[in-house]
Amino acid sequence: MTEAPTATADVSGDDADREAVEHERDELREFIKGLSPHDIKSGGWFTKLSAQALNSYTSKVNWEYFQERYEGVPADAVVDQRMKMAARYAALEGGLSAGAYSAAVVATLGTLGGASSATVPAAVATMMIDVAFITRLQLRLAYDIAVLYRVPLDLTDPEDMWKLIRVAFTIKGGEAVREGVVKAVPVMLRPVIKRFYSGAVLSAAKGFPFVGKFLLQRNVIKIGIPVVGVPLAVVLNRYTTLLAGRHAQAVFRNEARVIEIAEGLSERSRHPQLMLWVAWLVIKADTKMADDESLLMLHMVRLVRDRHQVVDEQLAHLVDLDPAEVWRRLDAEPGDLSDLVDVANRVAAVDGSVNGREAAVISELRERCCRV
Repeated sequence: MTEAPTATADVSGDDADREAVEHERDELREFIKGLSPHDIKSGGWFTKLSAQALNSYTSKVNWEYFQERYEGVPADAVVDQRMKMAARYAALEGGLSAGAYSAAVVATLGTLGGASSATVPAAVATMMIDVAFITRLQLRLAYDIAVLYRVPLDLTDPEDMWKLIRVAFTIKGGEAVREGVVKAVPVMLRPVIKRFYSGAVLSAAKGFPFVGKFLLQRNVIKIGIPVVGVPLAVVLNRYTTLLAGRHAQAVFRNEARVIEIAEGLSERSRHPQLMLWVAWLVIKADTKMADDESLLMLHMVRLVRDRHQVVDEQLAHLVDLDPAEVWRRLDAEPGDLSDLVDVANRVAAVDGSVNGREAAVISELRERCCRV
């Protein structure tokens, strides 16, 4: 997500935002020219756009980048500003694109198969500039939010890249997308939109990979309903961008919270290796594992390795944990082990209230650790 040019006495903030948006659209127009109909039908456009959106951006935008611009400002405040700026850009772009939309664009989606292998029809190119703009904007916004909350993402790792994509586009399934869109628009339009999504208009997108189809569905509704195109495009662009930003904030802020807990435990621990065994015992106490628990364990293992140079191969290869093994290790360790009780309490509470089985483990742990 680019920064708007600094406003001067002759250029208002709105004019600066519009200038930034138009510059982005011109840049993406060139990108779309390089796509073939096959890129669009196969979903390859999304792969290419993701690389284009992140490669140069991530080399420039890092924690230091934001520190320089927002020194001393809490992450929550900066994230709020980034989301509002992205929503303004999205709304402006929606208004610019919608003016060129018509029913002919939807009709042209189904003719891609007959197009020249090197030429994307002009009507589809019009739609793809809008899709690409919102896609790139939301992908970069999610990345910004991860950076601001100092959540480590290695975008050369497929797992981290897929995590960013899922967060950026709130991928939860087609029905969730439809209902989210319906809630965004005026009440009088909701029945029209529901019929639109349940109809055959999207048949041309059946062969798209999941992400490409998801993004097309979210955008094609703006061009398939006559008369209300411009106001609906503005509302939907703004709403979906805010939705993506809030989702990214919820996910990455929560991960930052878990990392903060892991860092505190690792820093204070006098028994880093035992800490991992105790944490795993508490996590496995109720035979279920919440996402926050597994996330906490991942970061605790990483921090113990990096800060204490401890790698426990036996724990790493463990399939079934026998509590007796943890008690044996505790009994063999001399001195006061009360710091491990704090570890157990923090681990048990990371995903919410402490349940009965976790409480029972902590109670026994307290008896064994608090030595006179």
